[in-house]
Amino acid sequence: MRLYAVADLHLGFAANREALADIASRQDDWLILAGDVGETERHMRLAFDALLPKFRRLVWVPGNHELWAVSGKDAEPGTAALRGEERYQAFVELCRSYGVLTPEDEYPVLDIEGTRARLVPMFLLYDYSFRPDHVAEADALAWAREGGVRCADEQFLSPYPHGGRADWCRIRCETTAARLDGVDDGLPTVLVNHWPLREELAKPPRIPRFSLWCGTQATRDWHRRYRARAVVSGHLHMPSSHVIDGVRFEEVSFGYPKQWKGRRHPDAALRRITI
Repeated sequence: MRLYAVADLHLGFAANREALADIASRQDDWLILAGDVGETERHMRLAFDALLPKFRRLVWVPGNHELWAVSGKDAEPGTAALRGEERYQAFVELCRSYGVLTPEDEYPVLDIEGTRARLVPMFLLYDYSFRPDHVAEADALAWAREGGVRCADEQFLSPYPHGGRADWCRIRCETTAARLDGVDDGLPTVLVNHWPLREELAKPPRIPRFSLWCGTQATRDWHRRYRARAVVSGHLHMPSSHVIDGVRFEEVSFGYPKQWKGRRHPDAALRRITI
């Protein structure tokens, strides 16, 4: 089998919804949806209904947009009022109803083009630690605003019932690390998280201070610690491949219509993940 990945489908945009039809069928292969499918249950169902017939299995990890507590024409009564942990768990249950793998499920061992590896979907969030050493955590948001940078997460992404997003991030990292530390079979891994695992990969050139909402220093060595052959992420809308310590880091964003229309075919946004 082959493993493919794409992130940031952002199905709140009509052009992106229409682009799903242009994704080719690969019925022997798996597809990772690395977060920001959309903001609502309707967006998730649209993705699953369109893509499940085309792939053997789908894998989903949440991005910040799925965690936004939003209302409006696309919001369903059952999920619109949910926030924080409850919202995440509701989407996990939605995925399970479709047979889509989530970070809460067992990490499967796959034969990826002849190599056995463990696929590890994760939900790790961010903790504002992607900032210069001289900027205290308490001053981080002010530092970003001084650079003209704000993030809608501060309005829409509730950490309830946790004390804050940094607390939620710490809990997610500790829980995930404990699970991974308990896997001692020596198999290589493919690590998947919406947010980049390393700070140097989280600096958009035009808005470098947006790095504040892009990950945590707690994961900077996870590619070595957990035997990664590949690390998959999205969030930045900057598709790229980098090699660090011999490990390939793949940013697999699709992006907003203005970022892809006229530049590449939607099917070309799917990245083949090789190990």
